[in-house]
Amino acid sequence: MKLWEKGIPTDKQIEHFTVGNDRELDLVLAKYDALGSIAHAKMLGQIGLLTDSETVSLVLALEEIIKDAENGNFEIEDSFEDVHSKIEYLLTVKLGDAGKKIHTARSRNDQVLVDVNLYLKDVVKDFKSQVKGLFDLLMELAEKHQNVLLPGYTHLQIAMPSSFGMWFSAYAETLIDDITMLNAALKIVDQNPLGSAAGYGSSFPINRAFTTKELGFKTLKFNSVAAQMSRGKSEKIVAFAMSTVAATLSKFSMDVCLYMSQNFDFITLPSHLTTGSSIMPHKKNPDVFELIRGKCNKIQALPYEITLITNNLPSGYHRDLQLLKEGLFPAIQNLKACLDIAIFAIKDIKVKDNILADKKYDYLFTVDSLNEMVVAGIPFRDAYKAVAEQLENGTFEAPKETRHTHEGSINNLCLTEIKEKMKIAY
Repeated sequence: MKLWEKGIPTDKQIEHFTVGNDRELDLVLAKYDALGSIAHAKMLGQIGLLTDSETVSLVLALEEIIKDAENGNFEIEDSFEDVHSKIEYLLTVKLGDAGKKIHTARSRNDQVLVDVNLYLKDVVKDFKSQVKGLFDLLMELAEKHQNVLLPGYTHLQIAMPSSFGMWFSAYAETLIDDITMLNAALKIVDQNPLGSAAGYGSSFPINRAFTTKELGFKTLKFNSVAAQMSRGKSEKIVAFAMSTVAATLSKFSMDVCLYMSQNFDFITLPSHLTTGSSIMPHKKNPDVFELIRGKCNKIQALPYEITLITNNLPSGYHRDLQLLKEGLFPAIQNLKACLDIAIFAIKDIKVKDNILADKKYDYLFTVDSLNEMVVAGIPFRDAYKAVAEQLENGTFEAPKETRHTHEGSINNLCLTEIKEKMKIAY
């Protein structure tokens, strides 16, 4: 069954090519398609295009479909083109003419727009919750290890003293920026496109304000052409927000892999979080974090993929837009999985004490040493040269104590302020 079926058979090869893997991907949209249809049915009843009994029957039948979808019992067989055709078929079989009326005053175009927007709203809210969970964990670890010193690096060369408190809370504060991006994406998708039909509205006296309130959208996408043009743009903006979260996870995972290596030896993971080698008995590999890094790097390519699909399309609907689901939907599941496993694994990271006892880390304190000379009245450039000479002739003595007082330094991490910052952003 196809929503555009006119009794003229379609070549099987054409059908296979145009449908693609929509049936599989559309399973996540079943609940949202039914929710959109409930609001649409109620609106049709309100304006007199459905009787009261037809409206009630449609709503009850659609609520059953939602339950099936939530319980994993909804299927889209090969005889159907997509989720929309399957649900309309179920309604028609069960309710007869009432089922045939459900598509009145809408197009598959605004139908899928509603489905995707409702789905992405839930997705972004889920991401926000996961990111907040990761933030809380990182802040807990920052407080626990705030006084354990860690080498800081620039150019992968020993630079200045850091701490595990600074390291963990750095990623926590970065997640606040990611929340801000997710909030922006949520604002974009929280607009109701239903009623824009094929992109040019309808001659029926539909009530778009009603469906906006019924579906819980914050506002309407008023212009019908603008609503149609939001397909692709909404997905891209959500993908950009996802890519910022992915970038944070990827960088943190790289740090973990680096810090676990024997050459650094700053942290360890318990055996149940590592994997081994088929020939080297000593290996404990951070595969979890390597896969997070790889998956998140793929996700960071998603906005560009969506851009390439959509950037030369004129206004109006084009079948190219169907391809957006192929990249976006699996990426959503991958990012959710990466966030879940990151939270699971990070809580068991073991940090090492006394890292800086190693003589090679004395160089971390050159800046602190010259700063002490400046405080004592020596001009900065002269102090810089004096410390450089000490390093050259082997007489440099590292102070080994940190007295960093400004906001955000290792002795003043501002953890309370960072928590408040997240509270405001969230």
